[in-house]
Amino acid sequence: MNAPTKTAATAQQAASASASAAAAAPTTPATASAKPKLTTSAMIASIAGEGQRTKPAPFGHALVKLAEERPEIVGMTADLSKYTDLHLFASAYPERFFQMGMAEQLLFGAAAGMAKEGAMPFVTTYAVFASRRAYDFIHQTIAEDDLNVKIACALPGLTSGYGPSHQATEDLALMRAIPGLMVIDPCDAHEIEQVVPAIAAHKGPVYMRLLRGQVPLVLDEYNYRFEIGRAQLLRGGNDVLIVSSGLLTMRSLEVAKSLAAERVDVAVLHVPTIKPLDTKTLLHECGKPGRLVVVAENHSTVGGLGEAVAAALLEAGVAPRFKRIALPDAFLDAGALPTLHDRYGISADAMKTTLKAWLQ
Repeated sequence: MNAPTKTAATAQQAASASASAAAAAPTTPATASAKPKLTTSAMIASIAGEGQRTKPAPFGHALVKLAEERPEIVGMTADLSKYTDLHLFASAYPERFFQMGMAEQLLFGAAAGMAKEGAMPFVTTYAVFASRRAYDFIHQTIAEDDLNVKIACALPGLTSGYGPSHQATEDLALMRAIPGLMVIDPCDAHEIEQVVPAIAAHKGPVYMRLLRGQVPLVLDEYNYRFEIGRAQLLRGGNDVLIVSSGLLTMRSLEVAKSLAAERVDVAVLHVPTIKPLDTKTLLHECGKPGRLVVVAENHSTVGGLGEAVAAALLEAGVAPRFKRIALPDAFLDAGALPTLHDRYGISADAMKTTLKAWLQ
């Protein structure tokens, strides 16, 4: 069975072996011209910039705190507690923690059963394993029965350098398609801490993208408060409106600050709830005349926030000049995250260059 490995050590060994083999092999002109070389071989897992403020394991700490007053909460994972910050919950509440082994289909089937008995499972794994390997179990055993299961998945989009086996570039498209499943893409540690109690208060299944480890702190500077189903304007601007979610809201704010020094006025609308979409706010902001509207997302161009926003605008007859910054509809490379983000256009520098070209 060609299953993706789950440990960073194993993946890094494989990546190192592949890199060594590639270095030893002769390079043909066709191979050399196909793609630019990666500028570094380091498999960097952090999305925080140099000197950026971070907070450790916001999901794990928020869940431990919430579980003090919600005894029905249980934690479940498939051999990934350490890599999804659920190990903090396991240490605090060992009798409420269930390690299901490397069996994601079993994980979600068991979560459905526990939810039927009155528990509120918070289930963690990597986004590729939930959205690809266990999709049918989430669809049939959890969503169809509208069960109160909260799914939190690490490594969303391009937040792993380990190649297509670990890069969930299509998870939002897949999860948006499941009836009744709420889909959330938080930006930073500040928001994740607020999302955890909010989705616990919501009755029904939720899919949440998860940033793990040392997670950047950004939104606390904007007096931000997360609300399910609400998009929020973080800064105004007359030249460009960036509609973004997750990691790319952080990057959009960086781009907006940088372009302000060049007298380009960029607004940023953060859309953490991908489903249900805040159509009212989107139509209000995108309908303002004279602005280029750009949807920026850490996801494939197929089926994510960009297509959701485009459909909402088209159906309402709102037609601004419209562009998208997103990952290509392709299997992406392995390598260092900063290099990959530059290569696929979602680093702050790459986004800034793209926006300036569109404004010329």
